[in-house]
Amino acid sequence: TPLPHPTGDPPKTHTQPRVQSAQTFVVAAMVKVNVKWQKETFKDVEVDEGQPPLVFKTQLFTLSGVPPERQKIMVKGGLLKDDGDWAKLGLKEGQKLMMMGTADAVPEAPKEATVFLEDLPEEEQYNQETKAYGAGLQNLGNTCYMNSTVQCLFSVPPLKSALQEYAASPASSTQSDSSHRLVLAANDLWKDLDASASSVPPMRFLMALREKFPQFSQQGEGGMFMQQDAEECWTQFLYVLRERLRENGVSTADSAIQKMFGLGLHTSLKCEEGDETIEEDSTALTLKCNITIDVNHLEQGIDLALIDDREKHSATLGRTALFKGKSSLTSLPPFLTVQMVRFYYKVDVQQKAKILRKVTFPTSLDLFDRCTDELKKELESPR
Repeated sequence: TPLPHPTGDPPKTHTQPRVQSAQTFVVAAMVKVNVKWQKETFKDVEVDEGQPPLVFKTQLFTLSGVPPERQKIMVKGGLLKDDGDWAKLGLKEGQKLMMMGTADAVPEAPKEATVFLEDLPEEEQYNQETKAYGAGLQNLGNTCYMNSTVQCLFSVPPLKSALQEYAASPASSTQSDSSHRLVLAANDLWKDLDASASSVPPMRFLMALREKFPQFSQQGEGGMFMQQDAEECWTQFLYVLRERLRENGVSTADSAIQKMFGLGLHTSLKCEEGDETIEEDSTALTLKCNITIDVNHLEQGIDLALIDDREKHSATLGRTALFKGKSSLTSLPPFLTVQMVRFYYKVDVQQKAKILRKVTFPTSLDLFDRCTDELKKELESPR
């Protein structure tokens, strides 16, 4: 029994009319056709008339290898367009269509099977990660100077190739001097750094280096080998390489080392006691960075090293006089070596002393302003 309304009047009932929406569904027809292409006939290819003809062309691409943009399909009224209307074409079941077009070349199988990193032995997997930098060198007792030199040179790909060519040359088998043994030891060491998954003991290279340059065999108290200067090791080793690594083993040919590391310098000097000038051209394998109390950045040290004040014989005065000037770069190598000049000779104690001053350097070194005008013109376009 319904409860009485508070006002005493019966509640009014509002009836809302129902609205029934009508939806029309169009079912696209599926028609099977036969497509003739060259000597082949693709039978019962389904055509979904609810999809644009481009979808049909994609189906034919999977069957024939002819890309859709190259397909010419003959239909009623001309060629089938990518956005054509199937309804206007009036396809019939089993209708034959003609297709023209050239298929893409079938991709060739790789000559060598792909080897994935995870399929390699564990040691080789580790080696792949360090291959670009070498496996590392063991310190054989104060040999960090040598190890740092080797690691820097190992990062120069053309040097690796030059060492391999030297070791494989016929002339190499007739050599037996200490320079030859040092170059062969370097080639073997480069191979070990490439192949090893752990640090390499450079014993053979160290012995060959000490044989060629006995100063690296100096021993201190207790028979321990003394620390040496990396720059001296670099210079001496490159001197041997420059003499040995020549094209076809000809002594008069250009050295591979000069091509990799050589830079050209032009020096202009003026006599302090007159107007006499001297112009000189020279080459070097390193660019110096002199360090003084005022040098905080690499560029400052390079500019300081390019200043060239020295005493020379004056043809005008007939005696030695002071000439002042500076050097400019006439050519730059593919691999530029910059030496921080951190050692100097102390006359009072008659030994080398190390400069410990901090010198910052950029990740990208721009030497444009230190080049001659001729070299600047060559560099302007690439810049």
